[in-house]
Amino acid sequence: MSYPGYPPTGYPAFPGYPPAGQESSFPPPGQYSYPSGFPPVGGGAYPPAPSSGYPGAGGYPGAGGCPAPGGYPSAPQPGGAPSYPGGQGFGAPPSGAGFSGYPQPPSQSYGGGPSQVPLPGGFPGGPMPSQYPGGQSPYPSQPASMTQGTQGTIQPAADFDAMRDAEILRKAMKGFGTDEQAIVDVVANRSNDQRQNIKAAFKTMYGKDLIKDLKSELSGNMEELILALFMPPTYYDAWSLQNALKGVGTQERVLIEILCTRTNQEIREIVRCYQSEFGRDLEKDIRSDTSGHFERLLVSMCQGNRDENQNVNHQLAQEDAQRLYQAGEGRLGTDESCFNMILATRSFPQLKATMEAYSRMANRDLLSSVGREFSGSVESGLKTILQCALNRPAFFAERLYYAMKGAGTDDSTLVRIVVTRSEIDLVQIKQMFSQMYQKTLGTRIASDTSGDYRRLLLAIVGQ
Repeated sequence: MSYPGYPPTGYPAFPGYPPAGQESSFPPPGQYSYPSGFPPVGGGAYPPAPSSGYPGAGGYPGAGGCPAPGGYPSAPQPGGAPSYPGGQGFGAPPSGAGFSGYPQPPSQSYGGGPSQVPLPGGFPGGPMPSQYPGGQSPYPSQPASMTQGTQGTIQPAADFDAMRDAEILRKAMKGFGTDEQAIVDVVANRSNDQRQNIKAAFKTMYGKDLIKDLKSELSGNMEELILALFMPPTYYDAWSLQNALKGVGTQERVLIEILCTRTNQEIREIVRCYQSEFGRDLEKDIRSDTSGHFERLLVSMCQGNRDENQNVNHQLAQEDAQRLYQAGEGRLGTDESCFNMILATRSFPQLKATMEAYSRMANRDLLSSVGREFSGSVESGLKTILQCALNRPAFFAERLYYAMKGAGTDDSTLVRIVVTRSEIDLVQIKQMFSQMYQKTLGTRIASDTSGDYRRLLLAIVGQ
């Protein structure tokens, strides 16, 4: 199954309210102070997760039937991949600048080995040649500002006064009509933690629930966006997963977007919240609603046990690249367990190094190989992991682009990503969106939305 718009054209992608009558049910004090009647909007601002004690990247054997490096005679020598129909169209190895049109991430200090660690097969771990086989031109570079880490568009307000904001919101909803602009001015300029304080102050001052009042005054996409902004991040993700799994059909892309992009700590908190808020086991629900290799990938993600050591083992990257080739392109059929083992356990910096080693060795990029070896949801899940290893802001920029591409707008995806990334890396997502699609995110949102909903979205993205 082909991945839309991949490779070189820039980076390509990817509702509803619960049953009525649940709006007033709140969990006990100290838990997530939200009724179960919120729309699924996932995610939030995530603190860095501490090391879980999971074995370091260098400690994984070639388990699960994964062939040992060089264990098959069909494995190519460096640069010696067999000729395939389509020639260069299958991807040529990158320079340090990118992979098949996918913009590269901010410069990050992953640590690890020196820049020129000898690797099996004679590949250095440092800079790659500037000339690509087949004469491909260099890939898009990122703005210099993206080398300074990530940044959200929403910062905590200075001189914050929760009681003053609560009073502003009450006046905006009191009497005939609603002053939506006053609501926009408050919620778009407060952090999630500050919004929780406003909600608590509102109930203390007026003996009423702010969320219920907002629901009674708003409707449609504006209501969904406002409620998303007032929902605690972990609860938000847990509810999104629960909504994606319940009822007829399963929203696989929501499961992938959350479980394949979050940190270990975030995933463990989501699993606990899912159990405490909905009385259900997330892993069991995933097993009952998915199957095959996709099920196994999501179960692996649910463990929250990815290696998070930021140091890169270049020797292991070369060995993993050989294992992946021998489990896919270098054999008849595919050893899916090998792909699952490596992509579910290695750190994102380690996976990026593995992708670089794979391109040098196989003369094609790993994303393209996954597209040829897998299909359906498991292909999307594996590609999401690799895309986040390469450039997380570009992954979310791509998702936003496809949420607004063509007839109609996928408003739930638009709301979920804008809100959940607003305090993490929405600045970089905006930059990648402009680089990849030659149009600003704000311009695209303005052309696809209207009214107060558009005004609030634009305020969040800083347009």
